[in-house]
Amino acid sequence: MSTRSDLLTSAEILLRTKGYAAFSYADLAEDIGIKKASIHHHFPTKEGMAIAIVESYLFRFRNQLDAINDENTCVVDRLNAFALMFSNSSENGMLPLCGALAAELLALPESLRALTKDFFEIHLTWLQGNLAHGQAMGEFKADLDVTKVSRFMLNTLEGASFVSWAMNDDYQKSSGFDLILAGLLVPQSKH
Repeated sequence: MSTRSDLLTSAEILLRTKGYAAFSYADLAEDIGIKKASIHHHFPTKEGMAIAIVESYLFRFRNQLDAINDENTCVVDRLNAFALMFSNSSENGMLPLCGALAAELLALPESLRALTKDFFEIHLTWLQGNLAHGQAMGEFKADLDVTKVSRFMLNTLEGASFVSWAMNDDYQKSSGFDLILAGLLVPQSKH
């Protein structure tokens, strides 16, 4: 891997574990084993580095969402795969990137605030689309407000990440996402 790539990987981990305000180029220099001047060569500003991290992450994230849709015809399976992304990042002791950024929103430069909002909108748009598709396919109750339910789902997943991170416990067993899904399903008729 290149130094730039190593820097982005290390900085993403620091963003998701320590936060934007708490990590420095000195942390990166120590982690990667290079001088701070070398970091400045690749990323003259911390803001520029963070933007590169978020843009790279968003590219991968959009691809993951597309893959989830392509690989799963059942919307419940899609939503479970979406929730699994939160669980997987929790296993590595990290917060979701968008949640970590949102926790420090007022300390972020305006460019990162805007990217953070865009990031959440991508989540919500994907959830709304899949919930509406689930309704159209008869998987979910027809009277669901997909805007409110998508927000509730994202609130649950993001919030569970923070609680699990603070409690150092098993995210997947404590998120409650399965309870939300169960409440959305159309009851199966009894024959």
